[in-house]
Amino acid sequence: MGVKTPENYHDEQNKQNILKMRMVLDTLPPFCRSFFRGIEQYTSPRTRLAYAYDIRVFFEYLHERNSVCSKMDITDYKVSILDRLTREDIEEYLEYISLYEKDGKEITNDEKGRSRKLSSLRSFYNYFFQHEIIEKNPASLVPLPKKHAKEIIRLEPNEVAILLDQVENGEKLTKKELEYHKKTRLRDVALLTLLLGTGIRVSECVGLDVTDIDFDVNGIKIRRKGGYEAVVYFGDEVENALLDYLEQRKHVIPVQGHENALFLSMQNRRMAVRSVENLVKKYSSRVTTLKKITPHKLRSTYGTALYQETNDIYLVADVLGHKDVNTTRKHYAAQDDARRRQAANAVRLRED
Repeated sequence: MGVKTPENYHDEQNKQNILKMRMVLDTLPPFCRSFFRGIEQYTSPRTRLAYAYDIRVFFEYLHERNSVCSKMDITDYKVSILDRLTREDIEEYLEYISLYEKDGKEITNDEKGRSRKLSSLRSFYNYFFQHEIIEKNPASLVPLPKKHAKEIIRLEPNEVAILLDQVENGEKLTKKELEYHKKTRLRDVALLTLLLGTGIRVSECVGLDVTDIDFDVNGIKIRRKGGYEAVVYFGDEVENALLDYLEQRKHVIPVQGHENALFLSMQNRRMAVRSVENLVKKYSSRVTTLKKITPHKLRSTYGTALYQETNDIYLVADVLGHKDVNTTRKHYAAQDDARRRQAANAVRLRED
C-alpha cells in the first residue's frame, strides 16, 4: 500500500462535487446529461451541482403538480416535455417555490433564491433551444424577480477591535467554551485577524496550506472562485498573528492527508467552512446581538474599510477578487451616498 499524499483542498472539493453530481443526475431525466456536458467547459463542478439541484426542484414540482408529468417517473421524462410547458407553468413554479414542503420540512425561497432557480432554468432551456432540440423557450419570457437591495451588514471599527480582544482573552465565553479556548486561542486569533485583514472568502481561508504563506513579501496564495490563483498581501497585525499560531502548530501532528492544511480543527484535520462559520458566530454574538455576523460580513467589513481609506473602487474589486467592478460598486455604493450627503452641507451659501 502506498502512502496517501496530503489532499489539495480545492481538488478534493471538486472531486466530492463531481461524485454528488453523478448521484443527482441519476434522479433526473436522461436528456439532462447533454446539458451538463455542454456547460462543463466553462463552469466549475460546484456551479454544475448547484444547477442540478435547482433543476431537480423543477422536475419534482412538475411531478407533484402537473397532471401529465405525475403519471410517469421523473427519469422517464423525454426532452419533448419542455415544449409542452408554457410561460404560465414557469410562473406558477416560481410562485410555488416561495413556500413549499419537502420530506416534512418547510422550504422557502426569497427573491434571491427564486431568481437563482429561474436563472438555472433559463440556462437549461436556452441550451436545448439553441441546439434546436426544442421549439419554444418559455423560461426566457419570465422576468427575473426584482431584487430589493439589502443594507450591507458590517462591523464598525470599534466592534472589530472588541471582537479581536474577545478572541484574544475569551471574555464572556462559557466555562466549557473557555476549555476549548485555551487550546485554540492562537488559531482563532490568526484566523479572524486574517479574514478581517485581507477580506478573503471563507472557502479561500480553509483551503490555505502552510506553504501558501510567504513571509518575505507578506503574501498568501489563494484559489479564487473559478479556480484561478491569486496572491493577497497582508499587514503587520496579520503577520504577527500567523507567526504566533504557526509556532504552536509546529507541535501538532495532523491526521494523515491533512499535513499541509494551515488551519486545523481540534481533531487535527483541515477546518471546514461550517467550523469557521460557527467560530465567527461564537465570538461575534458576544460583541453585537443586533447584527448577524458571518465570515462574509467580515469580508464586507474589510472591503468597506479599504474603500474608505483609498476611495479606489477598482483596487477594492481587485483585492476582493470581484471579476466585475459593478459587483463591488453595488456593495459599496452606500459609502458614496453617505459622502454625497455630506457634500450637501459642505458649502455655505450665506454666512449666518
